[in-house]
Amino acid sequence: MTYSSIKRLPVIKIVAGESVDTSDALAIEEPLEIRLEYGPKDQRKVQNISVTMRTPGNDAELAAGFLFTEGIIKSPEAVLDIGHCFIACAENKENVIQVTLNENTIPHLQNTERNFYTTSSCGVCGKGSIDAIHTISAYAKPEDNNRISSGLLHQLPGILRQHQEVFEYTGGLHASALFTASGELLLVREDVGRHNALDKLIGAALNNNWLPLSQNILLLSGRASFELVQKAAMAGINIIAAVGAPSSLAVQLAEEFNITLIGFLRDQRFNIYTAAHRILLPDYETAH
Repeated sequence: MTYSSIKRLPVIKIVAGESVDTSDALAIEEPLEIRLEYGPKDQRKVQNISVTMRTPGNDAELAAGFLFTEGIIKSPEAVLDIGHCFIACAENKENVIQVTLNENTIPHLQNTERNFYTTSSCGVCGKGSIDAIHTISAYAKPEDNNRISSGLLHQLPGILRQHQEVFEYTGGLHASALFTASGELLLVREDVGRHNALDKLIGAALNNNWLPLSQNILLLSGRASFELVQKAAMAGINIIAAVGAPSSLAVQLAEEFNITLIGFLRDQRFNIYTAAHRILLPDYETAH
């Protein structure tokens, strides 16, 4: 368990009309500023790219994943180093992380002029327009031979729940999980922000040179928003399953990218909203 992601605070608990002084475990929420260093050796620049409210932990993965899913960098080779700021940061230095790019890497910063500010509840808050975040994926046409059974899908939420370490203590975190087509769990990342959890996951996959993730399944512990589908598309993911509901714009984007989008995956049921051809369905009789 990542203890730095949890804080215990005193509470008064009311049970059956009686009160007791105790403590409760809460998921930590703190800002993370992402800075980018880039440019030729004699003309290096440092630019603030984003401030996001996140749960501490896997910050380097979060920064890498964010830069990739926003289209600012295109590959792990672009990154020379990622580390927390220890220079000119007298306070809260653990909440500033700097990504240093190679000298020959030119970041795509055309969309950063809007000054990203994201909250834990909404990763698209403060962005100028839908067009600004509708980044074209480097894997817009991944291989389309990923097929999974409906029975395997039913197993995934239970596997994820067993590995949500911080959620088990706090009940207050979102999770993104990456599975193989055979149902093997590869990665789980948690955060107070659902978009951060996915950026951490994709950042880890980027660092491991796993992209594109066209042979994997992405499982979301909550709802499927437009931004989560956009980030998944950037990583080449073509099967997304969510425990909660998708939004109408998420369905629209999934259809555009030919992504299989599944919602309400719980209690031995789910809905398929787009690209149903990747799901091997059980035989059924059509009611008339």
